[in-house]
Amino acid sequence: MDVIALVGSSGTGKSHRALVVAHEYNIDTIIDDGLLIKNSKIIAGRSAKSESSKIMAVKRAIFMEETHAQEVRETIARVQPNRILVLGTSINMIEKILHVLGLPKQSKVIMIEDIATPAEIEKARESRLKEGKHVIPVPTIELKPHFSGYLVDPLEIFFKKPKSRRRKIGEKSIVRPIFSYYGKLLISDAAIAKIVDYVATSDPKIPRANQINVKNSYDDEKGISIQLDITAKYGTPLWDIAYEAQGRIKSMVEHMTGLMVKEVNITVKRLSME
Repeated sequence: MDVIALVGSSGTGKSHRALVVAHEYNIDTIIDDGLLIKNSKIIAGRSAKSESSKIMAVKRAIFMEETHAQEVRETIARVQPNRILVLGTSINMIEKILHVLGLPKQSKVIMIEDIATPAEIEKARESRLKEGKHVIPVPTIELKPHFSGYLVDPLEIFFKKPKSRRRKIGEKSIVRPIFSYYGKLLISDAAIAKIVDYVATSDPKIPRANQINVKNSYDDEKGISIQLDITAKYGTPLWDIAYEAQGRIKSMVEHMTGLMVKEVNITVKRLSME
């Protein structure tokens, strides 16, 4: 199974161009925002655009819910596509999706800047920010049973090569998700630090966590970095408890906030004799 990745920041027009890329590379299966699409039909999954909040939409897009991921894994195993196009905001997001769904590493990465001009990307961003418009690369009639937001307009997609006539290759839908009306959602570093403190000290072998530092670039592509010092119980294997704490913190912060965690750095600064 061959996997091709289409990467670009949120709102830069990936879904808008997905059908053209699929046509050019002879791809019949697309993974986009929680959906598994084959030959312009939704065959598994649920659209992230159907969620009522941005956090839930992010979690849906990277298949953080096990029943959702399992449904898509089983469908892929059943239909056995030769080539899949996976859309994501970053290489990190693509790799996370491939890992969760048990797919092989991408053989090719296409950046949105390779197939769209700066003016086209800026126009897509403006449409997303000012009008709340999102694109899903399936026909509107196919999308209606799956979508709980507001359907705006169907658009036919044509493919044109030099010295040839235009040929229809599919249809896409423009939607306005419910969460696009709520404005911008920000999660403060202090709130993330509270989560980190609670998760770290939930292990009785870590009595205290100190100097929790969260570096949040507010960029979905880069993710966040977390650094903290801990007090460990004397006589416990320090490497093991720090390693386990890393996994717990990363998993819980991503689960509760929808943010990608790039790294968790833990320093054992003190030992407790209590």
